[in-house]
Amino acid sequence: MTDTPLPSPAPGLTLPRLPAFAAFGKSVAARVLPPLVMLVLLIGLWELAASGPKAALPSPSLIFKQSLELIVDPFYDRGGLDKGLFWHILASLTRVAQGFAIAAVVGVLTGVLLGQSQLALRGLDPLFQILRTIPPLAWLPLSLAAFRDSNPSAIFVIFITSVWPILINTSVGVRAIPQDYRNVAAVLRLNHLEFFFKIVLPSTVPYIFTGLRIGIGLSWLAIIAAEMLIGGVGIGFFIWDAWNSSNISDIIVALVYVGLVGFCLDRVIAGIGALCARGAKA
Repeated sequence: MTDTPLPSPAPGLTLPRLPAFAAFGKSVAARVLPPLVMLVLLIGLWELAASGPKAALPSPSLIFKQSLELIVDPFYDRGGLDKGLFWHILASLTRVAQGFAIAAVVGVLTGVLLGQSQLALRGLDPLFQILRTIPPLAWLPLSLAAFRDSNPSAIFVIFITSVWPILINTSVGVRAIPQDYRNVAAVLRLNHLEFFFKIVLPSTVPYIFTGLRIGIGLSWLAIIAAEMLIGGVGIGFFIWDAWNSSNISDIIVALVYVGLVGFCLDRVIAGIGALCARGAKA
């Protein structure tokens, strides 16, 4: 009796790499399962703690029942301020995008100036150190008096809150540029624009994006607080309005959305920073 050889795969076809697929599955499980298990555990503990008749906060199951429409339909728009969470978050993100964009440009350029000029550092750093310690909401009455409109006032609060970490991290990154790089720029006789794009920007990308990640987080925090006071469409106003209506379930749902959006903003800036860092090394 002779052994029959196994049929070979047809030309052009390859057998799936099971070990590689298994390794990928383990990597995904290692990242997803721990936070998922912790989330389920926390929700279970919350359900037990809030199930009593004297509980101060609603349980997750009660929140789902009371805020079902808000959860399943965030896109409704009945006119005026009666809108779903999507429209409130979109309005807040629009303000954040405007204020943060201005802060990014001003922070990077001013940070480069402070990093390059010792005279500018001595003259401006003490002033900036004083201004950055002022709480964001303390700027709101002044901005309302200056702009006489709630929307530009909120954008200014976002700007003045998020510009400082961008400015400080950029200036630190510029001062950390090796002297050899500066010597090469002097030998090649690079002008200020060439020095910025060929030396400063590639060398300070990690510092700049660290400041941008901190800045976007502070921007999202500032707009939530500012919108509670200025009113209008926005997630901060939605939370304050729900509090005035004694609707705690809607507040908790909105806070979940706020946390998820903040996480996504941080991941987006981190992803762009990783791409820019690779491009700078290429």
